[in-house]
Formats: sequence, structure tokens, C-alpha cells
Amino acid sequence: MHAAIAAFPDHLREGWRRGGAADAFDLSPDRYDGVLVCGMGGSAIGGDLLRTLGEAEAPVPIQVVRGYRLPAWVGDRTLVVASSYSGGTEETLSAFADARQRGAARLVVASGGALMEQADAEGLPRIAIPGGLQPRAALGYSLGVLLRLGRSLGLVELPDATVDAAADEASLRARRYAEGGDARDLAGALHGTLPVVYSGNGLLEAVNLRWRNQLHENAKTLAYGNLFPELNHNEIVGFEATPSEVMQRVAVVALRDREDHPQVQRRFDVTREIVEPRVAGWHEVEAVGQSRLGRVLSLLQLGDWVSYWLAMAQEVDPTPVESIQRLKATLARA
Repeated sequence: MHAAIAAFPDHLREGWRRGGAADAFDLSPDRYDGVLVCGMGGSAIGGDLLRTLGEAEAPVPIQVVRGYRLPAWVGDRTLVVASSYSGGTEETLSAFADARQRGAARLVVASGGALMEQADAEGLPRIAIPGGLQPRAALGYSLGVLLRLGRSLGLVELPDATVDAAADEASLRARRYAEGGDARDLAGALHGTLPVVYSGNGLLEAVNLRWRNQLHENAKTLAYGNLFPELNHNEIVGFEATPSEVMQRVAVVALRDREDHPQVQRRFDVTREIVEPRVAGWHEVEAVGQSRLGRVLSLLQLGDWVSYWLAMAQEVDPTPVESIQRLKATLARA
């Protein structure tokens, strides 16, 4: 897992290169009134990142579906992208079949499996990514492909130079965090706590989710999260009467970005004043980078490395996901 996380910048570059195949597909943006990415877990988060990066400029909606069925609006003017690292995720296969019945345009991103076989059998556009990793550790590949696809569709404006610069910044961070640095320090502060991840509801929404999922799968620890401003309309009250012995096991990680709405920036500060005295710690990290993509990657990488170093502190192997495998095996026997 250490090697896989360290290789994220190289995976991103390779995914971006492979995504160039989309330039040859017949994907004229004016053909579609919506783009939907189907996936689960680590295979879906790239779609979330495309959605949040494209939110400010995409001319059509981008939605991510984690489940067996598609929403009712999907039809022959929808592009459905099936993103499954293994190519065999049952929920994604089901949603992909649903897309076929509705006459939607379809595209596959996978390392192989049944999805690739279906794409080849039907002559559908497909982009292959390298196999051999845990799906969550292959995010660089799937994200690179989806971002390049998003550019071809006019969903995001990402010149090659911007992606190259963001990947170069990511390489510098990978070398630093691979030795520990700020990532190991923050992991040490979270050791023995229940992490709660807060961010604004815009650019960093998907990063927030990635942090929680990586803490779950790599560090084998529960983590929860919420978004500003919504949490100020409900969750903040939950800190008032929760027993102090519980609160002293909670540590807040606040993910911040300079593009957060000015009122959201104020909400971070005021919420900290209210919450910090009641919890084990409040840890703020700021996105850094030359571009919006670069800033997203900065916090994405930090979260991945924090989850790794927390696994080391807890003396657990970050790679296997035994509970998931047990669940899958049980469902397969039903």
C-alpha cells in the first residue's frame, strides 16, 4: 500500500495519457443532456472528483450513482460511464444493464472483467487501466481517465500544462509524505480518536468523502464527516449534550480551501470556537497548489498518507479488506 500511494502521481499521468483515447470517440458534448458515472468505492470517487471540479463550468449535470439502478431521467441523451476497477462490480454491472435498456450512450473504464467483455461484444467505447491493485489504490488511473474524458466532453477546462504541473506538485508531496512528515504527525494526533472530517460543500466535497473512506479501509477505523454550511443547521447542536467522555474521543479534521465561500470561511472559525473546547482536537489543513486540481490533489494525497500512517500506528495491515471480502463471499452463496 505504501508503494501504491507513493505512485499516485505516476498513475495520474498514465491515466491522463490513456484517457486521450476519448478524443477519438464520438463524444460531441451537444449530444448529451447529462453525464452519469456508475461505480462503487474506490472506482466511484474519480467520478465525484470530476463532478466537483466541473461543477462551476460544466454545461450539463454530472451525477455519480452508487447502486443497482439509475434515476428516472436517464435516457438516450445521457452518457453513462461505468467505472469499475475489476470490471465485475455487481452494482455497476446492474446499472450498466439498466443504461442499455434505456438507450443511453455507454462507455466503460475498467482493468478487465465482465464490463470489458460486454463493451467489446457490443463495440462500445472503452478505456483499459492497469490491474493488480486494490481499487482504492488505483484512483490515479481512474481519475486521470475521467478528467481527460471530462475535458473531451467540455465538462472541465484542463490544459495539459495544468495537469502536468499538478502531477509534478503531487510527486514532491509523495516523496515527503512517504517518509512521514506532516501526514504522520496528523496520523499520530488522530490515533485513538474517532475522526470527524469537515469541509465546505463545493470543491472539497469529494475529498472529504475520500478521507473517510481511506480511514475506513486503510486504517480500519470508523470516521464520519459533514459539510458546511449544512452542519451548522443541525450537527453542531449534537456537541452540546453528548457525554464528555465520548467527546474527548472525537477529533475534527477541517479541510479548507481559499475558494470556500466567505461565509463558509467564517463558519469554520466560529464553529471551531464552539466545538474545539469539547473535543480531543481540531486539526485544520489548507489546500495548496497552483490550480484547483492541484489544490484538490494536495488534500487527497494528505488523506491517503494519513490513513496509511494511522494504520502503522495501530499496527494493522492497510491492504486487505477482510470484512468486504467476507460480505461478498456470503452474498455470492445466497
